[in-house]
Amino acid sequence: MPRVIKQLPQIYAIAICGRIHAGRIALCPFIRTFFGERPEREDKLIWMTFAEAAPAKRKTLLTPRIRRWMKGIIAAIGLFYLLPLVVACSVHLLKPAQPHWSQADRSPAGLAPDPASTPEAVVQVYAARAYGWRGIFGLHTWVALKPEGGSAYERLEVVGWGVSRGRQAVRAGEGVPDSRWYGNDPILLSDIRGERAGALIPRLRAAAAGYPYPDRYVVWPGPNSNTFIAHLARRVPELEVDLPATAIGKYYPVDGIFSRAPGGSGLQFSLGGMVGLTLGMEEGLEVDLFGLAAGVDFNLPALRLPGLGRLGMK
Repeated sequence: MPRVIKQLPQIYAIAICGRIHAGRIALCPFIRTFFGERPEREDKLIWMTFAEAAPAKRKTLLTPRIRRWMKGIIAAIGLFYLLPLVVACSVHLLKPAQPHWSQADRSPAGLAPDPASTPEAVVQVYAARAYGWRGIFGLHTWVALKPEGGSAYERLEVVGWGVSRGRQAVRAGEGVPDSRWYGNDPILLSDIRGERAGALIPRLRAAAAGYPYPDRYVVWPGPNSNTFIAHLARRVPELEVDLPATAIGKYYPVDGIFSRAPGGSGLQFSLGGMVGLTLGMEEGLEVDLFGLAAGVDFNLPALRLPGLGRLGMK
């Protein structure tokens, strides 16, 4: 009896985890005895504690091949995700301080044609770095459109200001098509003119009206302005817009786990905007980790990196 009392901790451990022998887990003699099967020789039972079992498990799971894979994955994350963010942060800190948002530049950048001298229909997609430190990681996107013979442009975009006070996130109305986004110059992602553009305008308006998050805005991982533009691009694939790797929120799901890639010719997989994968003609191969996207563009060879965007041919 004293021997049994002394071995109670080992008996309790083995009763839970069993016995590990030759890579297999077998029920311990204590359990077999409990169910009516007596071991042949109780005096030669070998009890294995948790501390003794743990090394065998670790040795079995972390094989040299798995260790090599883990080291490769960690190195890839550091090279393609962390290092670009460090560079982007350094570039941001070296720039002159931005003025207060209320005094930031919102003037036109001169990328949109003058409506007075351009009677044809125009559809353009723009992107500009976000204001302040958020610009290290992401950008803001919007669509500008002008019907044939129109005298002004209409902007379709999602903005977070005022949403917490009950205002709609989707903003549609007359505005400057190519204005700087609080001091940051816009870039043109898509430019369609003429009859083709005229046919897209009603479809874009209908897609904006059907956006499933009209009163929600979350900077990360979405839904935000990039989620909205990705939604429009999926509904109107003729836009052929390639949203940059820095468009955080484009992976936030609107149509479920699997959907069409925003570029119009590919497939996108996403789990809540936190983990995703895109394969398409416009985007190439892109992997999303916690909202940060990195990949390779095969159409025009280039790297797609978080914080830095596109490095290569344009």
